[in-house]
Amino acid sequence: MRLLPPEPPAPPVLADDSAFVRLWLGFGTARVVTGVVLLTLLLGMQWLNPAPIVSNWVLGMCAAYLAATLAVRLLMRPTSPGTAFDPQWVSSIGVDLVVFSALQFMQAGGIYYAPLFAVPVLMGAILGSSVLAFGTAAGVTLLLLAEAWVLTLQIPVEVAPRFLQAGLTGTGFFALAFLAHQLALRLQREEEAARAGRKAAFVQAQVNQLVIDTLADGVLVVDAQGEVRAANPAARALLGPGLATLVAPAPVRLADQAGWAPLVAMAQRTFQAREPQMADLTIQLAGAGPRRMYARTRLTRSDDQPDDALCVVFLQDLRELEARLRTEKLAAMGRMSTAVAHEIRNPLAAISQANELLDEELENAVHKQLSGLVRQNAQRLAQIVDEILDIARVQHQPAHLATAVLELDAVVRSTCGDWAVQNHAQQRLQVALDAPGDVVVFEPQHLRRVLVNLLDNALRYSGTRPDSIQVATTLDGVPVLTVWSDGPMLEEAVESHLFEPFFSSESRSSGLGLYICRELCQRHGASIGYRRGAAPGGDQRDGNAFFVAFRTPHAVAATRPFAKIAA
Repeated sequence: MRLLPPEPPAPPVLADDSAFVRLWLGFGTARVVTGVVLLTLLLGMQWLNPAPIVSNWVLGMCAAYLAATLAVRLLMRPTSPGTAFDPQWVSSIGVDLVVFSALQFMQAGGIYYAPLFAVPVLMGAILGSSVLAFGTAAGVTLLLLAEAWVLTLQIPVEVAPRFLQAGLTGTGFFALAFLAHQLALRLQREEEAARAGRKAAFVQAQVNQLVIDTLADGVLVVDAQGEVRAANPAARALLGPGLATLVAPAPVRLADQAGWAPLVAMAQRTFQAREPQMADLTIQLAGAGPRRMYARTRLTRSDDQPDDALCVVFLQDLRELEARLRTEKLAAMGRMSTAVAHEIRNPLAAISQANELLDEELENAVHKQLSGLVRQNAQRLAQIVDEILDIARVQHQPAHLATAVLELDAVVRSTCGDWAVQNHAQQRLQVALDAPGDVVVFEPQHLRRVLVNLLDNALRYSGTRPDSIQVATTLDGVPVLTVWSDGPMLEEAVESHLFEPFFSSESRSSGLGLYICRELCQRHGASIGYRRGAAPGGDQRDGNAFFVAFRTPHAVAATRPFAKIAA
């Protein structure tokens, strides 16, 4: 079987902004202008002289040349530079050589047309290969020598000057072709290097932008005048809605927001000292509480023009940073935390018992106060130990879902009653049970723990009105338990980490209550979530509501009522 030779690869398509495309268009325009000038000049000479000095077929040839140049300029597109010979060069360089040679041989109108040969020579040298460049120069030289030989035959005088002029002109065209071709090769190399550098810079800019946008830390770019040049999504979330108009025509300045004053001062110190700065800042956002951040600044390098340097500010939410550290510590502790909790429980029980016995013997009010302080902190330590043990129990339970069932309203009614008596909150708690007889999949003790944690959390932040805490059960496709309180709106940073271990908005809380609730709900196939909304009883006051959607014996709980589900 005879194998056919592989087809040559198609020439690459040049970009519209390529320097060679612009040169090709320039040569095309120059050829059109040359045709217009030739036709106009010869027609003018014919009209001004009473005796005809230009034949009609020469005028027709000039008109045809003009039409050909217009067609090439409008219809054809350039190929890749360095092409030796193809139909495009026949329609351009070949036509030029034929027309200019005919005009030169006939000396139409008594004009010397040899300088016109520079157009095809330059076109072949710049846009073609070296073979095409020197071939075109050689062809022009041979034509000039042939024209000198013809003139010598007609008028056998001044033979040497004619051949000398033709030879010098041809030598000049060779030099012109060589220099133009070398400049074209250099231009091609520089353009390829520029395109490669531009592509690499574009890819690098895309990668940098992707990395910056996905960073958990905020990145803020500020100039010496305090104008914000760029901010990634994390920085926009940390600094509030003031950066939402960054893309607007009006620039965003740090000084425009009073709460950003610490950032303004830090950026100014960076520009003045020309050194990196580090500090813990407190940003006061409008309509929200203060937000603590760890900020680091760096100056961009601008050795030539120091005034053009930019200050890059890296922002970290201290609350998230501390929560992450606490989570990592919890993972590192592992089983050791359970052993330590067991070891703490026994001495702590002895301390509490000794304090109670000592309190019975005390009569001094100051001593009584100190004993009460010991009792309060011992109870807090005991609660933390219980929560750590609860986490260990949940994590060491089998992975399969629980199958115990209970009547939802009965357990909620009993748990709420006991909790209200223990916390003296009978006047602040309202219970509305609207799921009579509904059975859900949940361990009774685990449901009591979830409900007690949610009620403790509601009591910590609720007001003093009789209906400041409301508990309701409803049936919305699946049984749903709602614990609502009229507390203030949560900050966005707090809301996004509600169910993480050891994350709390106050220093005296362990941050384990909601985490335990989530673990217990997942263990039983239930879903827990939070949203800001009105009270379940129809009150239009906004408050904080926690939902638990249960798994029934015949279906998996739906999560449709939630605005946000804990992951």
